[in-house]
Amino acid sequence: MKTILVVDDEEKIRDVMVSYLNKEGFKTLEAATGKEALYTLQNLPVDLVILDLMLPDMEGELVCQTIRQNHSVPILMLTAKVSENNRIKGLSIGADDYVTKPFDPREVVARVRAILRRTDDRHLLADRIAFNNGHLVIDSLKRIVLRNGEPVNLTPNEYSLLLALAKYPQRHFSREELADKVLGYEFEGDIRTIDQHVKNIRHKMEPDPKNPRYIVTVYGYGYRFSGGAR
Repeated sequence: MKTILVVDDEEKIRDVMVSYLNKEGFKTLEAATGKEALYTLQNLPVDLVILDLMLPDMEGELVCQTIRQNHSVPILMLTAKVSENNRIKGLSIGADDYVTKPFDPREVVARVRAILRRTDDRHLLADRIAFNNGHLVIDSLKRIVLRNGEPVNLTPNEYSLLLALAKYPQRHFSREELADKVLGYEFEGDIRTIDQHVKNIRHKMEPDPKNPRYIVTVYGYGYRFSGGAR
């Protein structure tokens, strides 16, 4: 049974979300503040966080960034901010999806299921994939990526995007294909979200992000994975 942490200072919203999630078979934990959320994550196993951006003690963006420093758990943001720039900002600091208020709880549950499906590694062909003479390693059993033996702190969506590309080295993927694989067929946002995820991965993983060795741009189309070859 997957455990979902619902972080919102409004008790009514937490009650509604917990009710819907419980009916769908999820175990739930609750937090009314950012500090409570971080304490819960530090002490209890959590499979996904539903995070409101408007918290009384600290900004949700800061909570998200703090979570990302120590955990790879997927994060679904809830916010009243509706602009695309706010969405891109949320994704750039580590969120995996973004739902604006007011929302239908059934949509949130559907997003939770979609995120958990995307971060499930059961479809992998191998438990451990190595590239560039072992300089880059993707270990699906431990859900970690290593560069020169050091862990790369990727978000679940970044990990899924890297995995989708790495499974088929040199294959060209359009942004639309990658959005379907990583964000799900129900995704209706801007496919430039994929560009933001690629930018994040390069910054974390590439020796020189401006001259990437692994995720290469296919101009006018999308991206391919080169395996580190030059």
